[in-house]
Order: sequence, then C-alpha cells, then structure tokens
Amino acid sequence: MQQNKRLIKSWIKKQNKIGQKVILPIVILSFFSNIISMGIAWCIAQILGKLLLPSIHLPVSTSVLLSLYIVLILLKGVLIYSEELTAIKIGLIARKRLRSEVLTQIIAAGPILLYKHSIGALSSIVIDQIESLDGYFSRWLPISILWILSPCTILIFVFFIQPWAALIIGLCGLMVPVAQALFGIGAAVAARKQFIAMMRLQGRFMDRIKGIATIVLLGRSNDEAKKLAFAANELRICTMKVLRVAFLSSASIDCAMIVSIILVAMVDVGSFYNSAPFHSVPVTHALFALLIIPEFFQPLRNFALAYQDRAKLNSAAASIVVLPESSNKDKVNKSWNDTELYALEFSDVSFFWDPARGKALENISFKTKSNENITLIGPSGAGKSTLIDLLLGFIKPTSGIIKLNGVDITTLNSENYASLLAWIGQRPVIFSSTIKENILFANPNASEEQFNKAIELASMKKIIQELPRGIDTVVGEGGYGLSGGQAQRIAVARAFLKDAPLILLDEPTAHLDPRNEADIFESIRILAQNKLVVLATHSVSGHHLEGLHLTLEKGHIMSRMMVN
Repeated sequence: MQQNKRLIKSWIKKQNKIGQKVILPIVILSFFSNIISMGIAWCIAQILGKLLLPSIHLPVSTSVLLSLYIVLILLKGVLIYSEELTAIKIGLIARKRLRSEVLTQIIAAGPILLYKHSIGALSSIVIDQIESLDGYFSRWLPISILWILSPCTILIFVFFIQPWAALIIGLCGLMVPVAQALFGIGAAVAARKQFIAMMRLQGRFMDRIKGIATIVLLGRSNDEAKKLAFAANELRICTMKVLRVAFLSSASIDCAMIVSIILVAMVDVGSFYNSAPFHSVPVTHALFALLIIPEFFQPLRNFALAYQDRAKLNSAAASIVVLPESSNKDKVNKSWNDTELYALEFSDVSFFWDPARGKALENISFKTKSNENITLIGPSGAGKSTLIDLLLGFIKPTSGIIKLNGVDITTLNSENYASLLAWIGQRPVIFSSTIKENILFANPNASEEQFNKAIELASMKKIIQELPRGIDTVVGEGGYGLSGGQAQRIAVARAFLKDAPLILLDEPTAHLDPRNEADIFESIRILAQNKLVVLATHSVSGHHLEGLHLTLEKGHIMSRMMVN
C-alpha cells in the first residue's frame, strides 16, 4: 500500500512537471482576458455614471467609451476563443501521450497482464480514465495558477481606485479558500468513490458482454442483471454525493460574492450621503468596484469546478501505476541477419506464477543446434504453455537464462525481439473484419504475390472459394462465422506472410478434427523449413516433427529424444 502511494505521488508529480511546461499560453491568454474585463467594467462604469449623473465630467467622450467598449468586447471574445482552443489542444496532446504510454505498457506486458487485470478494467483505463484527465491538463493546471494571480491583479487595480472596496472584496475572497478546504476534502473523497464505482460498473459490464453466451446457457441472466443494477445504483449514489458537495462548494463562493457586493454597495451609498469631500466616492469608482466583483470571484469559481479534475487524476493514477512499466528503456536493439541461423539455450530456467502454487517450470536446461525444431510433449499442466510464454517474452524467468544465439532474450527490445517471432496459439485472435484484412494484419505492406503465396501454403484457396464474398468475406469478432479449422488456417497464413525465423506453436490443433489437424500439420511442416520451430502439442501427429523432443511433467524434463 505504501509503495503504491509513493508510485502515485511520483506519477502525479511527473504529470505536473510535463503539464506545467505547456500551460503558459493559457495562463497568459487568461491573464490578459482579465485585464480586458477590467477595461470593460471601467467603460461600463463611466457610461452608467454619465447616465445617472449627467453633470459629471468624463475623461473621454461617451462615443469614445462606447467604441472602446465594443473593441474590448471583441478582443475579449478573441482571447476566450484562443484560450479554449489552446486548452483543447493541450488536453488532446496530453491524452494522446498518456494513451500511448499506457498502451505501450499493456502491449509490452502481453496476455500475462490478464492474470491480475480484467479486460473491462484495462479498457476502462485506456478509454474512460485517460479521457477524464482532459480537464486536469486543460483546466486544473492553468487555474491552479490563475486562481491567485487573477484576483490579486484585480485587487491591486481596485485598491488604487477605491481602497475600502478592495479591502472588503479581499476579505470576502479569503473566505473562499477556507470554505474550499472544508468542502474540497469531501469532494476529493466523493469523486474518488465515484470513479471507482464507474470503473467497477464498466469492467463488469464489458466482461459480462464478452461472456454473454455462458451467462445465458448457465441460467445466470437474472443474477447478473441484478448485480449490474446494484453496481449502477452504487454509481448513482456516488454521483449524487459528488453533485451535493459541488453544490455546497459553489454556494460558498456565491455567498462570499453576494456579501462583498452588499458591503461595497453599503459603503458607497453611505459616502454619497456624506458631504465631506474626503469621504466622497465618485459614482464611476463605486460602479467599477461593484461591476468587477463577479470577475474577481470567477477564477475562484473555476478553481472549485476544476478541483474535481484534480481528484480524477488521483483516481486514474491509482489504476495506472499498478500496470507493469514498459521495459524497453535499457534494452538492446540487436541487428539480425536475414540469412542468420538461430539456436536456443535454456540454462536452469525456473518460473512460478505464485509461490504458494509451486513452480510451473523448474531447472529446465537444454540447447539446440541451428534451426533445430523443438517439440514439447506432456499432459495438461506439464508446463508447455508456460515455456512458450517465456519464449514469447510475456513472462520472465524467476531464475535462469534463456539465450537466442548467445543473447539473453530478456535484454532485447520487445519490438526488436517480436519481429523475429510468429505465433500460432490454440485459439487464434480473429478481428471483426474481412478475411483479407485479418491475414494482412501480420504484414500490412505485403505484396499481392506474397499474399497469394501465403494463402496457397496455408491451403486456404478451396475455403475462400466456398465463401460468399471470397477473401472479402466479413467475419465476426473472435472468428464468429468461421469453423475452428478455418480460423486456424488464417493464423497459419499470417505466419507464412510474416515469414519470421522463429515460429512458436501452442497446441495449434487442440480443437480440430483429425482431417483438419492433418492439414494444419502439413502446412506447419512447410512453414518449418529453414526456421526454428517450438511446438507444444498433445497430438500424435505432432510427435513426428523432426528435431529435439522434450517430454515435460510437472515442470520438469522427464526425457529427451532426437527424431530424424
């Protein structure tokens, strides 16, 4: 817990440092906007003073004042527009940067991240939580400077025009930070609870949508609907608490502003009835003091409204800091020769998911020759998939070293290492798109010739001819509308199209019938030519692949055998 708090503070400090470098244009524009607002108030005071007391002498004519008023109004409009546009750009850049950082962390971590985080929670971080930080960079950071700078500037101007009014406005203004300190604590707590409730609802809803078939078939629809309703009601209650605190916070500012207007008006009216020259206050000065009061309190009001944005940063930070850091900073970008031959070496490699569960792999050691295939054999739970995950770079060995051509793979840049890999799993990921786009995902820049060759080698031509729109047939998410064999052939075609030197296969025929299984293995044999292949399989057909065969059981190598 303490470690998380330190990470949260460090992350927030980093965001502040980045944000403060880019908010200067907003601060400058807003500051000049306040100066112009004082000019507008001065023009209105002069014009109203002339209307109320035609006998008073004005420094300039009424027509000049009206012209100046129009010019200042237009100028203020331009400044407000520029300020809003700059704020939007700053918020957009900040969100783009944060999304890029978080997505890099998620992608670098790989599927292992799902061991501790649900898909719904990760989606909520990337989409909703980062989106909610727009206000922090575009509103909170600038107003955290302006809420002091702008009122103080206004107060100085008012002091030289009407000192008593400046004193009254200043004292009433001091009431606001005190009230905000009282309500701010409650607002931060309420906002944090609301954010957590929103994440819980979003995560549960997305996870249940993905598993809707299981929910219906198990007859749990009503139970899940009640749980979703409970989560939605929890969010409603938290939102109402936030609104309640926000209303009280806004009311405290309104009260301070109204009190200051009443007191300034009473002092000014009293001076009008006093005939002594040194007590009298020009009517234009009195009007200026009254007109500038709303402008004085506006930055304080903006500060109260933007405080919610600051609370959202704390909530988002708590979710983001628990994600694993991207580990490419000190990694090596090694140059690999296209004609290079590859060899693997495992030296006393052990790994455990949880110390209480024991080691998934223990003291695994073997060494292959250049481009020598490896077949992993063993029952479920033997450690085959864990070993594949280690080679994919999704997890790191608890102890021991895995070397590729003498280089520790954990020291390689993840993108650099991934460029060497092609992977075919038990259930290939098929996107909601056309079959062509799904295959081209492996190599978007592939030529038509390369694409057709990949289809041919994956034995997809006959399948494509049977589809209504051929290669442009649209399939659903997860391969909805395709058979298991058809989906697996898309994965094989991807591997051919990428033409990577290292091919990792984790039970590629686990859910296929014997005929499809035989076809897939025939494609794999073609794919394995002049490449290093690591195959984890239960299938008897897979046992005939040439190379080193390792039999695993409970995380140990029980036997080794060369098959020619």
